[in-house]
Amino acid sequence: MLPENYVFSTEMRPGEHVPVSKNIPVIDLGKAVGLDRKETIQKIIEASQEFGFFQVINHGVPQTVIDDARTAYQDSFDLPTEEKLKLCSSDISQKCIYYTSNVMYDDEDIHAWRHSLRHLRSPLEECIHSWPQKPTKYREVVGKYVTEVKEMGTRILELISEGLGLGVGYFANELSQEQHMSIHRYPPCPDPSLTLGLKPHCDTGLITILLQGTVAGLQTLKDGQWIGFEAIPDAFVINIGYQLQMVSNGKLHSVEHRAVTNKDETRMTAAFFIEPKKDCIVDYVEPAKALINAESVKYAEFVQMFRAAYSGKIKNALEPYMITSTSSLLTE
Repeated sequence: MLPENYVFSTEMRPGEHVPVSKNIPVIDLGKAVGLDRKETIQKIIEASQEFGFFQVINHGVPQTVIDDARTAYQDSFDLPTEEKLKLCSSDISQKCIYYTSNVMYDDEDIHAWRHSLRHLRSPLEECIHSWPQKPTKYREVVGKYVTEVKEMGTRILELISEGLGLGVGYFANELSQEQHMSIHRYPPCPDPSLTLGLKPHCDTGLITILLQGTVAGLQTLKDGQWIGFEAIPDAFVINIGYQLQMVSNGKLHSVEHRAVTNKDETRMTAAFFIEPKKDCIVDYVEPAKALINAESVKYAEFVQMFRAAYSGKIKNALEPYMITSTSSLLTE
């Protein structure tokens, strides 16, 4: 029987069945070179406009790197409780945290059905020392994994930059220098219709790169209805964040999503977040001066304002930043 503090309100419950959509684009990154580059960019932009998501295959991350990282994640969750307790904390500023549901567990009325490990990635040479010491090879294999995934993310951002007409290297510096990982394990649940593994939300950064494995569970909101993602082995799900929606002045969409559970199988995912440095000034001048209003903010301030708006009205979280007419464009 599901514990009462995991039972969501009626309007939040996922229900019995949400269809898996075959329409969410699957994009071959291997074609982003040569004659197929323009078409691949167009597919990425169109997917980001219509769904706020797409999946990528032929992404260049070696299979052995993915497999080794999956094993390390699984082994970390299988450690004895006393080992995991060493990393448990409600201090969100910690570089590495193990938690159940959310970091602020004690402040929640209703909990999500998951266990998680979160750690910073950037700069790798500084952050890696805060990662779990057990399993023994965790730092080595996950270090290789995040390096490969960051390189893939950089390529995707270059394609998006080109598709938005922002030129080469627009996202190369402070706008993408903060990265962190969240690894989630969703155990089998006695009644998946009553609870969630991850509550509905949008991400605040540029893009999120999700390795979701072979067990489905990710869902996104499309035209007011929840639809599920196919679980394509070794593909990565790319999620447009609110910061990228802001950069594009709403041309690309950050879309609400959630994770559901199931009765029979453990689901494990690894999310890699790319976002601006916290002290990065969000001030888009040439060639993107039409993408934000005249008041510059730091990314940390943007996140704070976003969370305040998001807690009440998701759709209005970016309202202060949107350009509604040419009279509101930045001037030099």
